[in-house]
Amino acid sequence: MGDDEKKAEDNMLFFAAFDDVKPIKQQRAEPYRRRLPPKPLNLPVGDEGEVERDHYSDQEIETGEVLDFARPGVQLRLMHDLRRGYLEVGAELDLHGLTVRHARVDLNRFLKACQQRDIRCLRIIHGKGYRSEGKQPILKQKLNLWLRQRDEILAFTSATRRDGGTGAVYVLLRNPRKSRL
Repeated sequence: MGDDEKKAEDNMLFFAAFDDVKPIKQQRAEPYRRRLPPKPLNLPVGDEGEVERDHYSDQEIETGEVLDFARPGVQLRLMHDLRRGYLEVGAELDLHGLTVRHARVDLNRFLKACQQRDIRCLRIIHGKGYRSEGKQPILKQKLNLWLRQRDEILAFTSATRRDGGTGAVYVLLRNPRKSRL
């Protein structure tokens, strides 16, 4: 039996073994992630006229494609896990499509509610800015500035592709039970 005959016989056996296999409809299988059911935040409605204490200044900082920030003392392993999306997201806020003023109010309420509920890891969707003037991400720039100014924010980084990519950020909040030195 020659090499060509052996290859032909091997190919026939191979295709016979996979005869009943059906192709998967998707190109990629989604990795298993246990998703928690959403919990309502019960945010107050209709108090937009109230003036809340604002934590932000309106200075401008340059924002790149990927957001990445960590306060001094945040462990490298924790940042690695945050960048990879390994930490369980406890709450999510969707800001894209909002004006800067409404996004700021919603962000304040959301962060306050998450602190009260002892949620440590958040996902905030800010969008990529495709519908804004000049196709620039306005909320992304503002969020980059606002999160750096909040003391309760330990770190934030752009999300993985499956969670929104550069149109979303993972945020790590300070543990309120640990006292600051």
